[in-house]
Amino acid sequence: MTTTAAPTRQARLALTPHTSLAGLLDGAWWPYSRDLATELPPLVDALRERFGRVTRITANPAPWPVSPYKVSVGGYAVHVGWITGQETDAMILLSYGLDRCDLLVVPPETEPAAAARLMAAASAPGNVHTTDTLMSEENATGRALREAGAGEDAWEAEGGASRQPRPHPHPVVGGRMIHLPQSMRR
Repeated sequence: MTTTAAPTRQARLALTPHTSLAGLLDGAWWPYSRDLATELPPLVDALRERFGRVTRITANPAPWPVSPYKVSVGGYAVHVGWITGQETDAMILLSYGLDRCDLLVVPPETEPAAAARLMAAASAPGNVHTTDTLMSEENATGRALREAGAGEDAWEAEGGASRQPRPHPHPVVGGRMIHLPQSMRR
């Protein structure tokens, strides 16, 4: 009898580019679930080329329902240290070569647009924001976007302007086009 292992998904990971502008974070990881035993192997594999063989991680146990002390990754064990004082949405990965990777862990239930903003901010060269600051700023941004959307819906329901985009004029062949922001168009 042969068993077929479920295919592993590719890690959703954004890392800072190699640059001299070091920041507080090395990037962000957006797991598909809160099952660390399932989510950690693809992450470790994705980091291997840049950080070497990850042998230890530290994380806050609050967002992970099951807190294993070891996770099997490709024939070896990654040791997990659970630190309640560590930022909730942070993970530190340590490699065999003593390299360190600090990641923002984007909660799996995060909306794709918000996750994209968080991953871009965390992986920006020279980022000086902590994971808690990034999450707080994204919560404020998401709230502002929802409120703006609710305001537009109310305006439309009251007979306000349509959300239909204006047709763009056809460009002149050979002419140079400069796109203006929506607020500057007539």
